[in-house]
This record gives sequence, C-alpha cells and structure tokens, in this order.
Amino acid sequence: MAFVSVEDDNFGRLLEVNRALCEITGYGAEQLEATSVDALTAIADIEEDLRLLRALAAGEVRAYEVERRWQHAAGHHVWVMVSASLLHDATGQPMCVLLQLQDIDERKHLERQLEYLADHDPVTGLYNRRRFERELGRELAYVRRYGGCGAVLMLDLDDLKRVNDRYGHAAGDQLIASVAGLLRARLRSTDVVARMGGDEFAVMVPRATLAEAESLARELNQVVRESGASASIGLGCFDGTGELTCEEVLLSADHAMYAAKEAGRDRFVSRPSEEQVGSAARERLTWPGRIRKALDEDLFELHAQPVVGLATGAAHHHELLIRLPGDDGELILPSAFLYTAERFGLARQLDRWVVSRAAELAAAGHQLAVNISSESLTDPGLPLFVEDALARAGAKPSDLVFELTERAAISSFAQAREFIEYMAGLGCHFALDDFGAGFGCFYYLKHLPLDYLKIDGEFVRALPQSRTDQILVASVVELARGLGKQTIAEYVGDDATVELLRALGVDFAQGFHTGCPVPVAEALST
Repeated sequence: MAFVSVEDDNFGRLLEVNRALCEITGYGAEQLEATSVDALTAIADIEEDLRLLRALAAGEVRAYEVERRWQHAAGHHVWVMVSASLLHDATGQPMCVLLQLQDIDERKHLERQLEYLADHDPVTGLYNRRRFERELGRELAYVRRYGGCGAVLMLDLDDLKRVNDRYGHAAGDQLIASVAGLLRARLRSTDVVARMGGDEFAVMVPRATLAEAESLARELNQVVRESGASASIGLGCFDGTGELTCEEVLLSADHAMYAAKEAGRDRFVSRPSEEQVGSAARERLTWPGRIRKALDEDLFELHAQPVVGLATGAAHHHELLIRLPGDDGELILPSAFLYTAERFGLARQLDRWVVSRAAELAAAGHQLAVNISSESLTDPGLPLFVEDALARAGAKPSDLVFELTERAAISSFAQAREFIEYMAGLGCHFALDDFGAGFGCFYYLKHLPLDYLKIDGEFVRALPQSRTDQILVASVVELARGLGKQTIAEYVGDDATVELLRALGVDFAQGFHTGCPVPVAEALST
C-alpha cells in the first residue's frame, strides 16, 4: 500500500509506503518515499497512469483498477494489480490517493506460458497447426486484397516409424527436433514454419512463385537427406486471383504430398496427376468435410466393447468406440477417418463429442473408457470441459477411464501429465494403451499416475503358442502389481488365451472373444 500526494506541486509522489510494497519492488521505504508513481511505472504506461490519477483527484472517477508493470530495484519489471481510491479529510477535501498493489507477476508469467503453449509445439518450439492456420489465413486475406502470391509446403518424414521401432520414441523426438532446427536454419525470417502433428511439418512461403517454391522444396529434400532421414514434400500455391480458403490450400499441399509418397518418397511434387495421387490418398482427402458435417449434424454413433474381469467373467467397464454411418448405411470404423481428423485439427472436437456422451452415460451408473488423442492433450481447455460435462450430467468422475497411447503421451508429455494429474485429482482413472509397444513405457509408469496398463495385442494374439510372449506378459503383470496398477490384455481371441491370461494373473481381458463392440444402448442394457 502507498499514500500518494495529489497536491499540484507534489503530484504523484509517494508519501508513505508499507513493508509489503518494499518487498514487491525491492526498494527500501526511504527510497520509495523519495520518488513518484511515474518514476516506478513502465514508460509506456506513465501518461495513462498520470491521467487516471488526475481524474481521480478531480472527482471525475471514484476509483480505478489496472494491471501495470512497476520497476523493480534489480532492474526488471514486476506485474502488479493497482487499485486506487481517493481519501478525503474531515471537510471533504481531497487529501491523498490510496494505492493498493497486488503482486500478480507469477500469474502473468503463467498466462504467458499458456499463450505460448496454445500456439507452439512443445517438442520443437515451432508454431502448431492452430497458429499456422491463423498465419496462413492472414496471408491469404492480404493476397486477396493487395495481390501477390505464395506457397505452402507440407513436409512429411518418411523414416520416423522405422526410427521409433528400432531406437525408441525418444530417438524419434530427437529426429523431429533436429529436422525442426534444419528448417529454421534454412528458411527466411518472413517464412512461417510449424509442426502440424506427428512427423509432419508445414512451411508458408509468402510472395513465392511456383518456381521459387519448387527450388525451396528441392533444397529441403536435400537438407533432410543429409541429416540421415528423408521427407516427402507437397506444394500448394495461392495468389490473388482466386478465393482459396486456408483449408483448400492445405488440402492442395496434402494432395501433392501424398503423390510424393506414392511416387517413392524422398522427393517433392507440386502438380500431381490423378495417377500420382492414387485412390487411397483421394479417399483421405474427402474426409475433413465429412467429419465436420457429422459433427455439425450429430451423425456419429457410439459402440461399446466390454472389458471383462478374468476373476468374475463379468464386464468391469466398457470402452467407447466412435463410428460414422456411411452413405449406404454401413458403419465406418475410426481407422478410416481418425488420421485425417488429427491432420486437420478435428480430433479435439471428436474427443469432446465422445466425452459429452460418456458423461451422460456415466450418469446412469456405467463405468466407461474414453480414448484421448494427442491433439486433445494439448488443449488447455479440456480439463474444465470434462469437469463441466460431468457436472451437467450429474456423473461421478470415478466412472470415467481415459485411455491414452504412448504416442499421444510422448508427443505432449508435459500436457499429458498436467491433464492426468488434474483429472485424477477429481477421481477419474487412466489407462496407458498399447503398453509394451514402445521404448518409453517405463518412463510413463514413473511419471504418470496411471491406473491400468493395457498390454499391447502384439503380446496377446499368439500367447498360447509363444513362450516369449508368456514371459513378457508375466513380467508386465509383476511390474503392475508392484506399482499398484491393474492390467488389461487386448485382442483376446480364444478360450486358451483367456485361461493363460488368468493363470498369469492378468486382471482384465478385452477382445472379440470376450465381447464384440456393439451399439452402446445394447451394450449397456445388459
């Protein structure tokens, strides 16, 4: 707190301060009482602060509250919330201003961190898809108004899966970070580069002709090749003569990138022919619109598959699985559209749709498992969305099990940990899916508060015939028990596997043999 003079010849001077203000600013009381508000305020705010003080002294405003940067004795600025009110003497004349300052420096620091995380990829420090699309949208608006041209390059690493499988996901992350550094070093300051997710990067090159964009793509192919990897690159160009949207430009670049993949990888394509693209790629490119339509019109359906207790033979909980009705009435499995949903920033909306339905179903007393994508784990608003959905439905948090894969966790580990710790604090449960498929799974056991380990189907499918798989599953069970976690075996296909899993001490089984996915109403009615 501080009393501030309103006298004309001493306006703004600090007359008296308390110890807390000394602690916030690092100055002693004598130093503060020898200075004025304008000497402590950041230069950009001085004029506005003096205007507010004069308006307060003149009775034009009764009080005000603003966030300001004040000078610290160490030379830096600290953020403070300033509340000001005018004090009067016994005759009603203005006597001085009472300033009350609250230290909000930590809050502002956290806000800056959240703003950064909302726009940046945590592994590479590059822009994320959200920020890239915003920058591309601005450039397209500029080109439409003032003319010009530009290009977008979609770059997809050809070797990441091989690196992950052979050396582990940590090595895969190092490769991704290395390529990000190479792109930064090669591109101009006016170019915009982003990690779009997984092993995919995007580069926007303003005011670039097709020939210039092709030259850059050729050079980026060479740069990545020299690093020991390779990339497939597709070009999407734009100018002021059309009305291309951000999505259409990205689709064009994606189209070309698929063509580069089809043509043998480690190359670029700028104008692919129908033959180059291939039917599979053309099919993928129709999905963004279909997904948006299904979300807008609430067309998605949920199926549920039981997770059966091996000791009881009864369903312990059900995993929710999303389905999309096709044009002919057939149900389309998520393997056909989830890849595209992640590439085009739609996975968050899909996850939120499933969470909302799960909360409604859990309110009826059902325990349900929901899959969470890596994109959703970077959504800072997801925890509050889940909490609100549960509250609105009247569901218990303990009836939700969130499943995340190692791939999702490793692509956004810090956010995954924050989300899990927050939701676990409410009472939700968590399962690590495909346990054993990667090299970083033990790291997650140490650092994430998980409840279930879902043993990867690779170790379950041939369990009765494979002594190696039996030893590995037994090891996972022993590890899980020692850490106080339970195990779920995936892809259980016959009675022999069930009996062996029971003998090895696995807690739960999931697979077509123990229960096929069926419409959720049917699954939860029994």
